[in-house]
Amino acid sequence: MGVSIRQGSRLPGVDAAPAVPPDRRRGELSPQAVGSGRLLRERFSAALITLVSALVGLLTLVVIAALFLRSLPILRQHPLPELVTGTVWKPLAGQFGFWPFILGTLWVTVLAMVIATPVCLLTAVYLAEYARPSTRALVRPLVDVLAGIPSVVYGLFGVLLIVPFLGDDLAPFAQRHWGFLPWLSPGEVSTGYCVLAGGIVLALMVAPVIIAVAEEVLESVPAGAREASLSLGATKWETVKHVSLRLALPGLVASVVLGFARAFGETMAVLMVVGNVAQSPRSLFDPAYPLPALIANNYGEMMSIPLYDSALLLAALMLLTVVLVFNLLAEAVVWARKRAGQ
Repeated sequence: MGVSIRQGSRLPGVDAAPAVPPDRRRGELSPQAVGSGRLLRERFSAALITLVSALVGLLTLVVIAALFLRSLPILRQHPLPELVTGTVWKPLAGQFGFWPFILGTLWVTVLAMVIATPVCLLTAVYLAEYARPSTRALVRPLVDVLAGIPSVVYGLFGVLLIVPFLGDDLAPFAQRHWGFLPWLSPGEVSTGYCVLAGGIVLALMVAPVIIAVAEEVLESVPAGAREASLSLGATKWETVKHVSLRLALPGLVASVVLGFARAFGETMAVLMVVGNVAQSPRSLFDPAYPLPALIANNYGEMMSIPLYDSALLLAALMLLTVVLVFNLLAEAVVWARKRAGQ
């Protein structure tokens, strides 16, 4: 006699199979598998980002190493102190004195920063603390446009306007009234192609960088700090001076250093207005020959002269080293201020 078993019933003593959840589909991964896959992707992404960041940092070391290796021929024949302090530049005679070019670079760059820094910082303070929103909306695009203008356009502006003004108007005036000051005396002849022209053009070029960074730094100061100062009876300027500028000082230092780095390595605009005479300037109206202009003017030409190629690459290594040192100093200042604030 057969026993019929209805669908859905179970035999006595036999455990029922575990029910399959209704949302489980054939081929679908378990939650544990999904979690491990996400963790694997997370680790891969972190490793990739770390590798890319390391390659970017390694690129600087590669550039330094390449320039150093190409500079070894001249360093083997001439000690570095002799090259740095030498005042005679005659490649045909095997004399490579970099001192006039180093002085020219320092004169133009320092003058540009002296002109640009106070004006740019005050402009940033005005935009961040005093200007109306409509004024900021109008000025910020203009600052961005200035930052995007090619350097050759700044150079043409200097050649067409600044150089004639300095040579025809300011130099004769300085000779008559400031001739007793050695660093303001234009000498017998001044064509306008001088340190002052290069400093003014460079100041115009670095201004957008300093203004943009300094303004963002000032705007990042907590509003609560300003309100607390004002609630204690401080004026607007006292709040800016003792609260905003003090809290934003590391960022303001960084903005100035970024402008210095741009000015120190700028080539085309300076090359067009500074005169390019291999001599040590003694006055703002003397011509100069910065290191970037030396490299741009001569690399690729007269490379048959022994050690000429190596000397120019040594000049590039000097530029890179100075910019790197100033950036590290800026990082040290920011780190010290943050540690003091903590």
